[in-house]
Amino acid sequence: MTRRWEGGLLVGAAALAGFGVVLVNLAAGGGFDLEAGVTVLVFGLAFGLMFAAVQMWAPGASPLLLPCAALLAAIGFAEIYRLAPVRAGLQRWWLLIASMAGCAILFALRKVGLEPLRRYRFLLITLAGIMLLLPLLATSGPLPIHGVEVNGSRLWVQIDLGAIQMFFQPGEVAKLLFVVFLASYLADRAASVPAFVRPAPGLEMRQLAPLLLVWAASVGVLVFQRDLGASLLLLGVFVGMLYAATGRKRYPLVGLGLMAVGAAAAVFLFPHVQRRFVAWLAPFANFEDAGYQIAQAWFGMSSGSLSGSGLGLGRPDFIPLAETDFIFAALGEELGFAGTAALLGAFLLFVAVGLGIALRSRDPFRKLLTGGLTLLVGLQTFLIIGGVLRLVPVTGLPLPFTSYGGSAMVAGFMLLALMLRASHEESQ
Repeated sequence: MTRRWEGGLLVGAAALAGFGVVLVNLAAGGGFDLEAGVTVLVFGLAFGLMFAAVQMWAPGASPLLLPCAALLAAIGFAEIYRLAPVRAGLQRWWLLIASMAGCAILFALRKVGLEPLRRYRFLLITLAGIMLLLPLLATSGPLPIHGVEVNGSRLWVQIDLGAIQMFFQPGEVAKLLFVVFLASYLADRAASVPAFVRPAPGLEMRQLAPLLLVWAASVGVLVFQRDLGASLLLLGVFVGMLYAATGRKRYPLVGLGLMAVGAAAAVFLFPHVQRRFVAWLAPFANFEDAGYQIAQAWFGMSSGSLSGSGLGLGRPDFIPLAETDFIFAALGEELGFAGTAALLGAFLLFVAVGLGIALRSRDPFRKLLTGGLTLLVGLQTFLIIGGVLRLVPVTGLPLPFTSYGGSAMVAGFMLLALMLRASHEESQ
């Protein structure tokens, strides 16, 4: 696909977001207003900046990644605007901020490439550890940064600058740094293994010890923050990248066992995790309590049928936190099976392109980095959609590029920029 087609698809995604706003307004008895125009302008500016940055600083990057992200963001924004117009306004600002963050990464790496990330891996993992610890700060005090507890979890920090107050989830960025560290460390230890198809003799237990310590520390902090979803996500990425680097099948088996043990321990230790398991196992038997959210999601998706009720014509507002945790269920009700299939198709294409870049990569670091970032997106998508469909317990993770949330959007564009840069370097 050419850059001209890529630009046309980005324009189409911006138009789709604006069209979604128009449909919601018409369903509410209104008509055309400035909201639709502002939405098209913001989407065009955000993805236009990324498109221009790619042409200037990563011209060899795959032309398929940006359109996938734009389509996911457009579909998600239309539903967020339908559910929470005020939050949709904030989401537009976050989209612009995220785009600038992605452009900044492409600009910073334009001459040096990804190599500095490989060289300073221990600095990056230290920064990731600090970010994971920030939500454990006191909820009040003289510092401008405070920890915040939401729904039993300590994931957020509040930045108080007087007239400006902002909430941010530093763990979203820490996950990216975690993947960069793993890719760098494993690439250096498995550099003698072509295509990573057989066990690497250089990976002994004494060399794996730092990796295991980093994993234990990260999971320990996350468990202390009472966030099972992020713990499972990092463990899954950790195990997947180990398997990719060594080819040893025991890593996925051991990883599944560790996930099961950690999940069982969390059920007994944390009441809010126990409620999620109760909702997963028997949502309709606990309809008035733990199962209310997932039961309402299933009612909504069942009423959506093949083509959905239409944007603004369903009742996804009956689902608690539909614009964040359960946006897939809201889309299933108003866009039906066809809309959710298109959403899943965009995610599958994004993952397929990412894996294709990883498989074609000649450099071990770029291979593992791109594969790890792709695994991060794919596994997070599975956990959140699987939670809605009751394949796994609800984890509370945001759906990449789709759910409401500034932290997740910024981290998503940073991830996108790294994948674009890796794709460009492999094309040279």
